[in-house]
Amino acid sequence: MKALLSHSPGGPETLTLDELPDPVAGKGELLVSVRAAAVNFPDTLIIEDKYQFKPARPFAPGGEIAGEVEAVGEGVEGWSVGDRLIAVPGWGGMAEKVVINARTAYRLPDGRSFEEGAALLLTYATSIHALYDRGHLKEGDTLLVLGAAGGVGLAAVELGKARGARVVAAVSSEEKAAAAKAAGADDVVVYPRGPFDKDGSKALAQLFKDAVGPDGANVIYDPVGGDYAEPALRSIAWEGRYLVVGFPAGIPKLPLNLTLLKSCDVSGVFWGAFAARDPKANAAHVAELFRLWEQGKIAPRISASYPLAQGGEGIASLANRNVIGKVVITLD
Repeated sequence: MKALLSHSPGGPETLTLDELPDPVAGKGELLVSVRAAAVNFPDTLIIEDKYQFKPARPFAPGGEIAGEVEAVGEGVEGWSVGDRLIAVPGWGGMAEKVVINARTAYRLPDGRSFEEGAALLLTYATSIHALYDRGHLKEGDTLLVLGAAGGVGLAAVELGKARGARVVAAVSSEEKAAAAKAAGADDVVVYPRGPFDKDGSKALAQLFKDAVGPDGANVIYDPVGGDYAEPALRSIAWEGRYLVVGFPAGIPKLPLNLTLLKSCDVSGVFWGAFAARDPKANAAHVAELFRLWEQGKIAPRISASYPLAQGGEGIASLANRNVIGKVVITLD
């Protein structure tokens, strides 16, 4: 089989398309013929050894897939050859075939393409866990979403609206503002590119405060980090919930006196660990996502697709923060 492999730490340009022996499904596993693999921010980190997981090399990036069952391992029930599925294996998805734990697979609904399926699970499952479990978002809350035109950002916008919240989307361009509006955002704020000096940080905080209103944001969803974090935190409501989702702009340091003054919570969001520790709760979230998908309240936006041989270009486009929604690698 062909696979896009990382042989040594480095950027997307270091990946090579190689031939490997076909993997074999073991006990409790499924061999999947991959039809599409989504690109996510962890893919930009894992190939540089900057992610919390460091697979043995060589390995293929690609933590989110859609495909068909090619073989069923010993002891697996409920799956047959030819069944369509989606899964989040963590890595290995940018290959023609991958072996996954059968318990982590979900059936791809009829009428949905492999590209759509590959683009759903990681971003929406992260966002529903963040907003429902960690942010306790409820109807009538004001939700501020940073990086609102990215994959997790657009998912948070849609899920916030589905929950009945007022959603304020923060983005870095007018094009991204239009995408956030199309996803249902009630208001949009376009912020400048960092880094920021003291005056720039203060001005950004005021932009956020003006956007969310005098009562502040009940929930702040931050998949960006960096110099944007503290200004966003300054716009939080009394007893608000600040959700730490990711750090493409860098890992910030928050002044804890702000949390005291606003009596607010800062909550980490690690969906992968949550799904492993509480699979029943995660399965319930996935069922809710399928219901919202069926109702048209959520819909993955795919801005670009690349063939497997050009998967490095797809990862690079995400790393450069030029993507609206998701990028998908397709395999025939």
